Amino acid sequence: MVSSRAIGFLFALSLSCTTMLAGCDMVLLRPSGYVAAQQGQLVVISTLLMLLIIVPVIALTLVFAWRYRESNTTAPYTPEWDHSIQLELLIWAAPLLIIIALGALTWIGTHTLDPYRSLTRIDAKRPVPRNVEPLNIEVVALDWKWLFIYPDQNIAVVNELAAPVDAPIHFKITASSVMNSFFVPALAGQIYAMPSMATSLNAVINRPGEYEGFSANYSGAGFSDMRFKFLGMSAADFDRWVQKAKAGGELSRGRYTQLEQPSKREAVHRYGAVAPDLFDAIVNRCVDQGKMCLREMMAMDAHRPSEHQSAREPIALNLGLDAAVCRADNSAVSALLLPIYRD
Repeated sequence: MVSSRAIGFLFALSLSCTTMLAGCDMVLLRPSGYVAAQQGQLVVISTLLMLLIIVPVIALTLVFAWRYRESNTTAPYTPEWDHSIQLELLIWAAPLLIIIALGALTWIGTHTLDPYRSLTRIDAKRPVPRNVEPLNIEVVALDWKWLFIYPDQNIAVVNELAAPVDAPIHFKITASSVMNSFFVPALAGQIYAMPSMATSLNAVINRPGEYEGFSANYSGAGFSDMRFKFLGMSAADFDRWVQKAKAGGELSRGRYTQLEQPSKREAVHRYGAVAPDLFDAIVNRCVDQGKMCLREMMAMDAHRPSEHQSAREPIALNLGLDAAVCRADNSAVSALLLPIYRD
């Protein structure tokens, strides 16, 4: 039995929850980046589509409970009733249409907002100019801090990220040890940072400001403090920020090895120069000089003789491929250019 007092209590509870949520900064629904804005629209549209089913079901549940309560002796009583074609069509057609709409929305959104896809628009009104190159940023998730390398500017910053407003950004993301998740809610959706892999994200920030960034995947004791500031700036302010970073020392491979050690609540560090191909060495786990890179191991595995080859049959190597295989110090692996025999 559902009384009017219970219905009033539920209404008051929902109203109070709505009031409390109104005081929150719902950045996911009011982001400052075009990619995040489109993702927020998907959330809103999907929620409204699902509410087309949820709201009528909840309302009818309350109506039926009230209409067929024990004290209502005027409600019709039909114990022999068992089937209605109209009711069956309504029950099955409405959810089916919602599922079709959600499926189409998901398919379109998945391809349109593919993080690997280059941006075609700055915002809803402006396309990306043809002569504009994206700002390249290499992201490394460390324990428990973030390293941002700007290869074109030859700088690196720990726990602070900046980009000009209305400029396309291309992120390459990896991790040094365990899996993390790079997430700036105002900019775009979260992208996993995984060791020995490089993921990508294309995004743009449309309003200047200071935004929160963090790891969205638990990665150990210092996870809760693994946060950074993302600064949306004008082009002139970004140039000054770059010059400020250039005043720092060099991020050599040796200094990176020290930085890689676990630490909590790391302050912002700036480096005015970065060791060549540092990000590539981090991905291939060969920052230490002389250590074999993962790509070298994979190249050797690819040229390993199969069971059907003779024990002393030389392996024909792809000289174009193997010549491009380098050690951590960027020297060619000449040993791979010689015939390899199986023991």
